[in-house]
Amino acid sequence: MTRHVVATVEEIPPGSRKIVEVGGREIGVFNLAGEFFAIANRCPHEGASLCKGRIVGLVEADEPGSYRFSRKDELVRCPWHGWEFDIRTGKSWCDPRRTKVKSYDIKLEDGDVLAETKLRAETFPVSVEKRYVVIEL
Repeated sequence: MTRHVVATVEEIPPGSRKIVEVGGREIGVFNLAGEFFAIANRCPHEGASLCKGRIVGLVEADEPGSYRFSRKDELVRCPWHGWEFDIRTGKSWCDPRRTKVKSYDIKLEDGDVLAETKLRAETFPVSVEKRYVVIEL
């Protein structure tokens, strides 16, 4: 797998997202309370920029008039037609067995570890002081 540095941890604070381009693909990187997740920025319904949609929670009800709110800020709603997808897995909330968006593995790596890999510049000294968000394709 090819690794791609897409941001520092500080660039994507908890509760936020960043849309990046990796290998010609747009990918949304989300920080859910310090955990990072990445999904394709394309709704499978009609191709909208899914990751630009509203981040929402889940409203559940066992019976009319009895509601509870759960999974706060763990779903993204397509801005075109309102389809909701789990940011953690990419699965559609309405039809999780058949509809999903591609999800990507995320790793957090310290800058000094990255500097020791193939990412080191050959002709310039490298100094790394932050943690970075890395996507593997």
